[in-house]
Amino acid sequence: MRTLTKLLLIGFSCLSLLADEAASETGETKAGRPLTWQKKSVEYARVMSGVKWTPVADGMPKRGGHFTAGKEYTGVPYSSVKHVGRYIGFDIFLKTFLAAVENPKSVLYTENLYGKVKNAECYYGKVCSSYTSYALQCGIWYVSKIHGPRFREGVTIVEPQSAQAARPGDIIYTPPASKNGGSHVEMVTEVVRNEDGTVAHVRIEESRPQTTSNTLRSAKAFDAHLSARNRELYRITDLDAWRGSNKAESFLFPNYEDDSATPKINRVLLLDRGDWVPYRTGQPVRINIMDRDNRGIRALVIKRGGTGVENITHPGKGVVERSFNICGDYTAHCVMKDGSLSQACEFAVCELDFSLPAAEVSRGASWEIELTSDNMNAIILYFKNSANGYDEQNVFITEEDREAGKVTISASVLQNANTMQVWLIGENKYGRLKMRRDIQVTD
Repeated sequence: MRTLTKLLLIGFSCLSLLADEAASETGETKAGRPLTWQKKSVEYARVMSGVKWTPVADGMPKRGGHFTAGKEYTGVPYSSVKHVGRYIGFDIFLKTFLAAVENPKSVLYTENLYGKVKNAECYYGKVCSSYTSYALQCGIWYVSKIHGPRFREGVTIVEPQSAQAARPGDIIYTPPASKNGGSHVEMVTEVVRNEDGTVAHVRIEESRPQTTSNTLRSAKAFDAHLSARNRELYRITDLDAWRGSNKAESFLFPNYEDDSATPKINRVLLLDRGDWVPYRTGQPVRINIMDRDNRGIRALVIKRGGTGVENITHPGKGVVERSFNICGDYTAHCVMKDGSLSQACEFAVCELDFSLPAAEVSRGASWEIELTSDNMNAIILYFKNSANGYDEQNVFITEEDREAGKVTISASVLQNANTMQVWLIGENKYGRLKMRRDIQVTD
């Protein structure tokens, strides 16, 4: 299977075009100095836009149909998975998605979010805001509507609004076409100049149906794109101010090192959610014994923390389903006919839950959310106004909050909402889980 090796070679060759410009802007050189955040953002964007994958079965949903088995695609799927599915890069490793692609019995082929979640089809995916937020080293996405200077610090509108002023790391924002319409963000990842210094081409990368895309436009075409639909070109001048407390380095995910590496995908067995992935307690874990090289299977062995849980002799090919009520880190591997051991699939079983004080809370008072977790740290409470796409807020859970088992929510969080979505997000070394409940706000 081809994975990220080709992507990284392409990415590094493109990045060399940017090195001199980035060095002149920051005073850095290529000789062993740390990468600028702009160059990191370009690399991280290309991890997602350049990865190649090929479905092994029919049935993986996309906008207006399905991805075709045996056809190679470039870039991760577009799907607004919300709290139901999982965002690639934020909720799961890229390698977890790639492992799921190789399992014809995985959630990619057996589950469909179409009709369940607005703007979603595939169980694993990305959207424009989770794509740019991932590249810009955030711990959780910022929706596209609040990327700009009206809502965030450390960002400005570029002047002039043209290709000649564009720089790698800039953001293109497309406002909603109507009151209830969706907005869009794209990232500038390359600026190619003529010998006289004028800009000849600008590369834009983005998440849009059907997969993440990479487009090199001439300066004229870029200007035409920018002027259409009242688009605006933004520049982040202070990344830490723009991110606020929402820094990727404060969390286990995104994990750029693992996402940039070439994974070894198990050819003997895979989980229904891929590999290297968390499950909830009691949630079925479907282990597909594929034995793709026909080596012969003597036994399936399941362990928790190195201690044996179950040894299933002569399971044959096919799906073995088990549920686990004890939290911990698990492995599943096969003993082959010749006595050798297969690569192990790794997964975690976790508990994550929260309770609200009542069905309604007062707009003018602080209140508490109680937390329950095991083998997973509660890290973020995400609040989203159901009636206002611009009103979203994050409360980052501290170690003191986790020890106390509760978080105090300021009255300001609900100031403008009548109904607020409350998402709890937890993570461990294998990924994240999300849970949503809604609460009514009264005056």
